[in-house]
Amino acid sequence: MIAPAFFFDKLASLGIDFYAGVPDSLLKNLCAYITDHCDDRHNIIAANEGGAVGLAAGYHLATGRVGCVYMQNSGEGNVINPLASLTDREVYHIPMLLLIGWRGRPGVHDEPQHVKQGKVTTGLLNVMGVNYEVLSHEEARAAVQIEKAVSAIRSTGDVYALVVEKDTFEGYALQAVRPDLCAMSREEAVQTVAEAMEPDAAVVSTTGMISRELFEYRESRREGHQRDFLTVGSMGHASQIALGIALEQTARRIYCFDGDGAAIMHMGGMAIVGSKKPKNYLHVVFNNGAHDSVGGQPTVGQSIDLPAIAKAVGYCEAVRVSSREELLRALRRMREADGPLFLEVRVRRGNRKDLGRPTTTPVENKEALMNYLK
Repeated sequence: MIAPAFFFDKLASLGIDFYAGVPDSLLKNLCAYITDHCDDRHNIIAANEGGAVGLAAGYHLATGRVGCVYMQNSGEGNVINPLASLTDREVYHIPMLLLIGWRGRPGVHDEPQHVKQGKVTTGLLNVMGVNYEVLSHEEARAAVQIEKAVSAIRSTGDVYALVVEKDTFEGYALQAVRPDLCAMSREEAVQTVAEAMEPDAAVVSTTGMISRELFEYRESRREGHQRDFLTVGSMGHASQIALGIALEQTARRIYCFDGDGAAIMHMGGMAIVGSKKPKNYLHVVFNNGAHDSVGGQPTVGQSIDLPAIAKAVGYCEAVRVSSREELLRALRRMREADGPLFLEVRVRRGNRKDLGRPTTTPVENKEALMNYLK
């Protein structure tokens, strides 16, 4: 395995010391090391992967130097546009190094949302004309690959990718952890909102821990899962899935259970919700200021005013709560109000270690919800 310090120092020796990206579970140890050893001007956790490419492009324009963009392979979809219309040699010809975690690699068991992306990870790079290598688990071989990648970038001016398999990097724990002052756990908050929902309401929950915690809650109460659409992939799109349902099911309250990282990733979706004014829409953002599912790397979620943003783009009411009592009061008030409504719930980072995963398939989940909505 590769020590994160070894990889970081190797890139530094080759003149690469700027990073931007969205954290990934396969890269979490390296991302943690980068966070601890870069200032916040040289490691930017971006809203989404396409934005990270833009940041690295801007860095190159300002300095002439090469930046590194890190992501899970699910983020390839977000970078196709800037790779094709910004960095490509037929457009602005901007060099950079991509570091891509390979979830769902064929032959390696993974969650269902990663299976298709795993199959097409290298194919998408081929289609985009991006040369790549799968990073070796051995430091000596990896060093040669890194040198080859940086040499190719410098000689051609092109983008080059290193694709990272599971268990490539040794463990490293993030040291720069800010104090966590929130009283409520996210799981407690998810359960509190689920308990307060109208009997005929439906939920669209975002990818990661929130969907897992909602699934576990239904299991514990033997309620069934037909009311919940568990968006196991498609990070950042839960608010628009919920909006699509709300606009057609106007007699039913539709909840979006979102995370701060997901809401920030495609924040423009909030403007569309605000503009469409669905009276039956309640957008709940469980905000712990972290990408909790992929190593706990920080987001800007707790340093920005999400309710003010929601109000500015047209939500009828937007509030922040930080205790169970405040949450219950807000839910009682919002139950009688017309939407779209926005509720930010400040919660602690982390989750219990024995948290399970959904035992139904995505197709079973979809079909159960559609039958329920009939």
